[in-house]
Amino acid sequence: MNLPQSAQHAIVIGGSITGLLAARVLSDHFAQVTLIERDALHDRPEYRPGQPQTRHLHGLLASGKTVLERYFPDLIEELAEGGALLGDMGEAARWYVEGGYRLQYQSGMTGILMSRPFLEWQIRRRVLEIPNLTLLDGTTVKTLLATPDRSQITGVQIHRRAANQAELTPQMLTADLVLDASGRNSASPCWLAALGYAEPPETVVKVGLCYATRIYRRQPNDLVGAANLIISANPPHHQQAGIAFPMEGDRWIVTLAGWDGNQPPLDEQGFLAFAQSLPAPDIYNLISKAEPLSEITPYKFPASLRRHYEKLSRFPAGYLVMGDALCSFDPAYGQGMSSAALQAALLDKLLQQPDRRLLCRSFFKQAAKIIDIPWQLTVSEDFRFSGTQGQKPLGTDLINTYSTLVQRATHDDAIVYGAFLRVMNLMSSPGSLVHPRIVWRVLRSTLRAKISDLRQQQQDTQISCVLSKQLHSSGLKGLLSLLACGKATPIAKLPD
Repeated sequence: MNLPQSAQHAIVIGGSITGLLAARVLSDHFAQVTLIERDALHDRPEYRPGQPQTRHLHGLLASGKTVLERYFPDLIEELAEGGALLGDMGEAARWYVEGGYRLQYQSGMTGILMSRPFLEWQIRRRVLEIPNLTLLDGTTVKTLLATPDRSQITGVQIHRRAANQAELTPQMLTADLVLDASGRNSASPCWLAALGYAEPPETVVKVGLCYATRIYRRQPNDLVGAANLIISANPPHHQQAGIAFPMEGDRWIVTLAGWDGNQPPLDEQGFLAFAQSLPAPDIYNLISKAEPLSEITPYKFPASLRRHYEKLSRFPAGYLVMGDALCSFDPAYGQGMSSAALQAALLDKLLQQPDRRLLCRSFFKQAAKIIDIPWQLTVSEDFRFSGTQGQKPLGTDLINTYSTLVQRATHDDAIVYGAFLRVMNLMSSPGSLVHPRIVWRVLRSTLRAKISDLRQQQQDTQISCVLSKQLHSSGLKGLLSLLACGKATPIAKLPD
């Protein structure tokens, strides 16, 4: 086998979405790109051994969709032709959060819903058509190659597997740039330590998230007035959540999640009972009548993990780390793929600069800023749950108190909801939610809700007084007569 040698050659480790995006970007800047993937790949949507999480629901945010459209102009159109569903993110979702449903309105932000294997397959097909790209699947990277002084990475040592699964003789593959997109279980810290470099500092937030997913047949009239369902957890009262998204093949993908030991059961009745225990009935109403097409598949996510390569004082030239290998987010918030897409766009921008000697340092520093936003969002939310463990960022409780008011304001204020969606989609910073205009609308919505609650309490008190007087003056028979004619509702507790 004639492997390409180091002459404007880049290597990408990992053939998932992050690696595919990195390979697409690098193909514009290097004469040859080699994509290495340890799993065998096939020309179809597939669940792979190295991707247990692909059987579960994934979200592509508007920012990630924009990046994908830039590098694959026909991708979204072909996804839609294959059964993926396009829709306005504000209008399509029936989203229950903080005691009510978010306002459904046209936000101008378009989302696309499909399975993770279908999306990855469509991207991979396009990447593998790139003339200067070579795929080595069924291949494992064993270690990094470096210059004698270990100041620069010069390639990788690989093991390829034949059809009989027997390992072949290790091979050396040299390159000008090696990029690790191998995911959360990246070996980069160990490889770098073996070359005498410090391992990157890590931030770990243990979340104890458990979720389970099942596929159902989708019928045209399953859901009226919305395209998808989201029921958010409301800790500490409700530590369960659920999502039902449509996907290609006229199917629903339904994921139920729980924190702090609230694991969704894997049997039919238990799964339905868990759905029924959610703060709103929509998902239970959907799946209790739908035909299951799969078994119930569990997944456990122990902790969010961030590796701070930007804090290292020494780092070899010619090496980068990207995607989940850099930061693995709590998947409940759907930030991972879009964060990786933004990192790929950053890499493209930096490679357009004539001097690449500071590429690694510049990339890690600027990628950290991309990661900061989704990390702040997810970690703050995770610390609402009592079982979350880790270093709690200063001001988290204050942020969460205000965030609760923002969530409630989205029940009836499109401006606040739009601002929230832009932050959620990594299009604006969380600081945009404390703009005076937004703060004023949040406080106004909060005040209106308080006034409404007070009026309801006054009405309940008045009804209670009427019922009490009727009970004392006319006895039980009179009370039943009053209720029967619809003149009162027994909301308040009657006096003893």
